[in-house]
Amino acid sequence: MNHQDFQQSIAPFFWVEHDTQASVCLDAGEYLQAIFDSRSDEGFEGNGYDWQALASVFLQEQLPEYAEIIEFDSESGMFCAYSEDADALKTFVLAFKAACENNALILDIFSRAELD
Repeated sequence: MNHQDFQQSIAPFFWVEHDTQASVCLDAGEYLQAIFDSRSDEGFEGNGYDWQALASVFLQEQLPEYAEIIEFDSESGMFCAYSEDADALKTFVLAFKAACENNALILDIFSRAELD
């Protein structure tokens, strides 16, 4: 898969290359907002921290072999995951995006997410 096809396949997430690592980010507040709204009474807003909580559960449950390789550095307005292992990060974001497109699966995963 070439870079442009990869970028399109993970959109609205986006890939950023750095000197020694790569990151995948998402501007919070638009994509899949209804999922976070489903638990708004608990304080979920759909911000970067909420996405991080969701991605963390996904990583632990679906790709535990990458749990020590992929790290998070989200802010209120942006979700961000990064790693020195670009291939692991690509595997993660492709699987996470696929999960996000499976409404039943992502709602199930989100049911175990906890506010930070």
